[in-house]
Amino acid sequence: MKVTNQYISIGRFAGTHGLKGELVLHHSLGKKTSLPGLTTLFIKDKTENFIPWFVETIQEKNQTEVYLKIEGCNTKEEARTLIQKEVWIGEDDFKKYASPTAAINLLGFTILENNKILGIVEEVIEQPHQVLCRITLQGKEVLIPLHEATLQKIDRNSNSIYVTLPEGLLDVYLS
Repeated sequence: MKVTNQYISIGRFAGTHGLKGELVLHHSLGKKTSLPGLTTLFIKDKTENFIPWFVETIQEKNQTEVYLKIEGCNTKEEARTLIQKEVWIGEDDFKKYASPTAAINLLGFTILENNKILGIVEEVIEQPHQVLCRITLQGKEVLIPLHEATLQKIDRNSNSIYVTLPEGLLDVYLS
């Protein structure tokens, strides 16, 4: 998931549901939720502008998905045009819905190795056995793996992640 301006990416539309334009939103909020009170979500257009979509209904599906009906999307065909689109919500809404222990909450944390700042987490990519944090180091995109072998500790008070990286990992990106 990513942070841009005041919006946070929470997932993607994974498919359609039914015949009346409902969508399946696959989210990374870390808990089962029906997103109570969410009225607006955002999708980027081709010019990278955030376009608001107004929520009509939301229903829990499972731990990571909800059924969602948005205004102006009334047929399965219209819904299909939104499949795989990234879904963004405002920062205040994100704070209401995300589980405190969800990996997505690491956005904006500082990653340090040997007390040296490597960068700020710009994106969190969840995988089955690890989490990857995208940072920018010396002007280059770097993916930092977080799993039992690399993660020393997460300090939520200082928004810091302490890691011990495999030798040569950063060289792969910086050479």
